[in-house]
Amino acid sequence: MNYTFLPNTDIKVSKVCLGTMTFGEQNSESDAHSQLDFAVEKGVNFIDTAEMYPIAAREATLGATERYIGSWLKKSGKRDDLVVATKIAGPNRGMGYIRNPLDFSKRNIHEAVNLSLKNLQTDYIDLYQMHWPERVMNMFGQRGVSKIDTQWKENFFEVLSIYDGLIKEGKIKHIGVSNENPYGVMKFISESEKHNLPRIVTIQNPFSLLNRLYEIGLSEIGLRENVGLLAYSPLAFSFLTGKHLNGIQPTSRLGLFPQFTRYSNENCFKATKLYKELAESNGMTLTQMALAFVNQQDFVTATIVGATTMEQLQENIAAFDTILSPKVISDINKIQELIPNPAP
Repeated sequence: MNYTFLPNTDIKVSKVCLGTMTFGEQNSESDAHSQLDFAVEKGVNFIDTAEMYPIAAREATLGATERYIGSWLKKSGKRDDLVVATKIAGPNRGMGYIRNPLDFSKRNIHEAVNLSLKNLQTDYIDLYQMHWPERVMNMFGQRGVSKIDTQWKENFFEVLSIYDGLIKEGKIKHIGVSNENPYGVMKFISESEKHNLPRIVTIQNPFSLLNRLYEIGLSEIGLRENVGLLAYSPLAFSFLTGKHLNGIQPTSRLGLFPQFTRYSNENCFKATKLYKELAESNGMTLTQMALAFVNQQDFVTATIVGATTMEQLQENIAAFDTILSPKVISDINKIQELIPNPAP
């Protein structure tokens, strides 16, 4: 296992981060504990979750993922050996059952942090992330912003001030953003520098062979400002395993939750077929090539991998031993030029 540091911190993290959003929906508590045991045995020390998990989000299972992780942390006694990241849900997602209103007010942030601490059975959170911005903007299924949210009032300073208090209390160590755009990242950075407030250290956004939109704007910010990408969906909801090329598998996440359509359009099928042919012609599985590609990007701090079976998790973690040659990278880029970012 290779390791790095969360940018601008002394927190050492594995390049593989265990994603957990299936815990409590597709995976039982026993499954979750087995995955955590295996990942830690393989050297993974970085775990990512969120208050709204598991996915698909619903009121009946709210918080189950954090609770499963919490029961394992208590049982294993490994809390201080691990880096635990979680997230507060933002508004605009029809999740009023979490809190109403869903915003980043002081009351809501404190409530969310305290509930996550309780669920995780820990005294502190290493990385606390805003799951998506307060303002309405492009995220899933959209490629750009054509209208701005005139109802939202800028509050970057106020939000950072709230996190400053929580860091001083010892409840969280560092902060990050997720599903964010260049505008939000730079505003958070400029406000933190201007007022000596906590600086965001990570951006958790999608990045894969089917979605390289991070490279447009955010990658330069990340590299120049030393903010690391926590790349999620590196296998595009399992699409980049190639198993859906002959039709969506009914027991998969895409089969069980057909509302997640971003990876199943015609161009995703076309691009995935080309990537699979490229991988196999170079003696690799598509899974190996897809994960190795993400891992080799300079702007990636860690790649978040999840699984519903132990076999999948074993394959995913093992894929990080794969190193892609410059020729393979060049051939990948040719496919990207032919079918750019088919999954917005």
